[in-house]
Amino acid sequence: MLAFLLAGYLFGLRLDVPVEGAATGALLGALTIAVEAVLRRAQVGSILGGVFGLALGIFSAALIVYPLKGMIPERFGIVSFAAGALLGYAGLLVGLKKGEKLTVSSIFRTLKGQGGEENVKLLDTSVIIDGRIADVCETGFLEGVFVVPQFILQELQHIADSPDSLKRARGRRGLDILHRIQKMTHITVKIVDEDFPKIREVDAKLVALAKAINAKVITNDFNLNKVAELQGVFVLNVNELANAIKPVVLPGETMKVFIIKEGKEHNQGVAYLDDGTMVVIDNGRRLIGKNVDVSVTSVLQTTAGRMIFAKLKEDYEREEARAAK
Repeated sequence: MLAFLLAGYLFGLRLDVPVEGAATGALLGALTIAVEAVLRRAQVGSILGGVFGLALGIFSAALIVYPLKGMIPERFGIVSFAAGALLGYAGLLVGLKKGEKLTVSSIFRTLKGQGGEENVKLLDTSVIIDGRIADVCETGFLEGVFVVPQFILQELQHIADSPDSLKRARGRRGLDILHRIQKMTHITVKIVDEDFPKIREVDAKLVALAKAINAKVITNDFNLNKVAELQGVFVLNVNELANAIKPVVLPGETMKVFIIKEGKEHNQGVAYLDDGTMVVIDNGRRLIGKNVDVSVTSVLQTTAGRMIFAKLKEDYEREEARAAK
């Protein structure tokens, strides 16, 4: 304001109207501050869309009224101005509305000629901290561009700075995993600044960004998985991948397991396979702390994982022999 006020005063002094010059400078200063405040709140896509819509509207108006130049030369200026103002304003409104969906990432992809074909994936906080995504990437099953928004990085940093030692270790592990993925040659990690100030939840922001840039979301969060799918966003769930590649176990197969604790039902024992699959053994409680041979009776697949129900091998064979008779 001081700069504009001083400039207006000096310019007005040369024209012998210092007061009017200072007032004009103050007015321009206030206008500049108001424009700056509007631009700070406006999104990049809205600004670009508005400018493009305004230019397109004025150009369209010029094309429409040009044939009238020879017919009404005395009123052509008025008609041209009115048409430019009307269509320019309409183009501005349409551009502002449509530009809300534009993001910096989508603009860059369009300029590169990649459009929506770029293999873009968004990483959420849970899958970064989990760490298995880095192992999957190292095998070569995943490639392309991994996008990490600033609000995900901020959440990771907040966890890494937590006074709780467990949370702090998880946050630092997540940052180490990101650094590890960044070093892989077949993976491109991009940090983007797109944000959605009107949305508070990080998961909701992630889904909104995925829709805006046509990206897939990589997660192991069950709730985020369901919310994203409801909104039409494709999800790659690491837990589902882990369940899908577990060895197939069929009823009747025999395996050796170590019973470590009792089950929820009477006389049940519980063991775990190397991949973490729970095995529930009938009449296995008395054999806790021992390696035993069991025969699979059924397999239950749930959203949380897989459970195998089994019986002691001798009990299973005894029942099979009885059934055969």
